[in-house]
Amino acid sequence: MTETTKRAQARPPKRPLGAQISHMLKDRGVDVIFGIPGVHNQEMYRGIEEAGITHVLARHEQGAGFMADGYARATGRPGVAYVITGPGVCNIMTPMGQAHSDSVPMLVISSCLDEVAAKKGQLHQMKDQEAAAATVCDWSETAHTAAAAYELINRAWGQFRTNRPGPKHIQVPIAQLQ
Repeated sequence: MTETTKRAQARPPKRPLGAQISHMLKDRGVDVIFGIPGVHNQEMYRGIEEAGITHVLARHEQGAGFMADGYARATGRPGVAYVITGPGVCNIMTPMGQAHSDSVPMLVISSCLDEVAAKKGQLHQMKDQEAAAATVCDWSETAHTAAAAYELINRAWGQFRTNRPGPKHIQVPIAQLQ
């Protein structure tokens, strides 16, 4: 077992889940994340610098998605993008669809509203964000805990290596990111 694999399988460190996600990705060799920070996903950005990952700021989520796609095509490694709840997910769906059609490994991680907040007309509310994203990627899942996030990221990386590559989407409730 390699040192990277050992670190990737280790128990989640004691830091907020939003920050842990960047460390989970770094342990899998991610060195660049594309995206746009916003009020809903700002906690995901707290761990990027600490993990030693470069962030490339996009002007639009669609741009972040196409950059992640281009990065994956140029390097042969999965492209990663962070986007916000609702419109951020909708805006990245075009590059996700292209990555799906062209078998490009891409991981999109977004925030989402929890089930209670989603029924109260919150900012950027969508009826079913997970289902919307699932239409243009291999799968879209919600990580309610750090353990679930680790499992989903491990699953994505395993499938990038063994299956036909394509985009995957993981969403994390905003309250769980903190």
